[in-house]
Amino acid sequence: MNVKKFTAATSRDALRKVREALGPDAVILSNRPVDGVVEILALDNDDVASLSAPSIEESTPQFGAFDNDFDPEPAFARAPAAFAPAFTAPEPRQPAPRATAPQPQMDPFAGQPSVARPYVERRAAPAAEEIPPTYANRRAPAQEATIDMAAMSSMMSAAIAQAKESATLEMSGMMSEIRAMRGMMETQLAELSWNASSQREPQKNAVLREMLAAGFSATLARYLIDKMPATKDAAEALRWIKTVLARNLTTIANEDDLLSRGGVFALVGPTGVGKTTTTAKLAARCVMRHGADKLALITTDAYRIGGHEQLRIYGKILGVMVHSVKDEADLRIALKELKNKHTVLIDTIGMSQRDQMVTEQVAMLSESGADVKRLLCLNATSTNETLNEVVRAYQGSGLAGCIMTKLDEAAAIGNVLDVVIRQKLNLHYISNGQRVPEDLHLADRAMLVDRAFRSKGAGNGFSDADLPLMMAAAGANAGNLHNDRSLREVSLG
Repeated sequence: MNVKKFTAATSRDALRKVREALGPDAVILSNRPVDGVVEILALDNDDVASLSAPSIEESTPQFGAFDNDFDPEPAFARAPAAFAPAFTAPEPRQPAPRATAPQPQMDPFAGQPSVARPYVERRAAPAAEEIPPTYANRRAPAQEATIDMAAMSSMMSAAIAQAKESATLEMSGMMSEIRAMRGMMETQLAELSWNASSQREPQKNAVLREMLAAGFSATLARYLIDKMPATKDAAEALRWIKTVLARNLTTIANEDDLLSRGGVFALVGPTGVGKTTTTAKLAARCVMRHGADKLALITTDAYRIGGHEQLRIYGKILGVMVHSVKDEADLRIALKELKNKHTVLIDTIGMSQRDQMVTEQVAMLSESGADVKRLLCLNATSTNETLNEVVRAYQGSGLAGCIMTKLDEAAAIGNVLDVVIRQKLNLHYISNGQRVPEDLHLADRAMLVDRAFRSKGAGNGFSDADLPLMMAAAGANAGNLHNDRSLREVSLG
């Protein structure tokens, strides 16, 4: 046991000396002040472990080596002096034995007498003197195994990728929550702002109710009301709104601009919007103006049962040949054969605006080798959102114009006018029945705007309590109203 003493002016300094000499695992035996200093007796942790658990070599007596012979001498008789007891009793004196010759013994295996061989003690060679290890050597870390750097790099890359993915998901969730909070705050602030504005100018509520009941979108209504000049009279404010709407509604001034110029026109739109009937009405107008030999009809409706037969019946009545095509190659051939015709009308297949074949149809008409002008048929009974989807799907590289159909079936037409104004479409005709060609008229913008405010549905009334919420929702859906491109192009006068 190697007990060491350490002295210092304070206990902290003495403990530091113990730690530097014996390490952090040293055992403190005593700590006392002596002559103005602090004295600490400490013991190394390894010495304590050796005292508490003696090794097997120390607790087991060592025996000499045998050379296949029995050693009659006990092991403790040949043990070194370190294992001898501290006190040994004196042995009694005995007369020396008389010398006798060694007696032969019988070898139990060979059957011959043998002479006992004298015992020769064989001691192990002394071990080389070991240098006691220092504290640094005893505390030195064991040599680590070789690390596979490729496997370690792969594990680190996987861990980094997983951490990045987790961070991205957390960031995405946090941004979604921030956007939701922003939208909620904008909605509440817009509602408060509208309440304050409507209290100062009550005529705005009256005009807003009129526009919403006519079918116009809340986004366009709010934009126009925000731009409306200050006035105290609700009737005067409504007249200003009608004037702005009529000014921004684009129509053709004269039918001669369309029929006299001629060309190739394709009527496109969703299923059931009235393309075939409208084609027959236009064909009748062309025949009455230029004659049957100046007109040609083409149908691409080869999928619907009896679809092309309806147009053939109209062509037979008018005395016009109807050509049926299936794909782009047939359309190229047909248009090349009919290039001497003054006007060519194409009745296309009706399909949903969400159908992927709409893009193929637009490409077929655009790449047919002729200047095909597409006229989009808009159903007046459809909602504002549906009409916007139809325009976006069929617009392609641009539309020559549009035709409003089923005007006689619509409860309100503000939804169609809203889309035509915001999408900057050129409104050619309006169709209000099935008669050919009577129920096809040129678009009159003043009449359409006036009819939009007169044909209000009975169930489209809104209370004053509903208007702030609708205006706030319109502001949240459109973002910044004044940065909307379709609204910036609205002319205010």
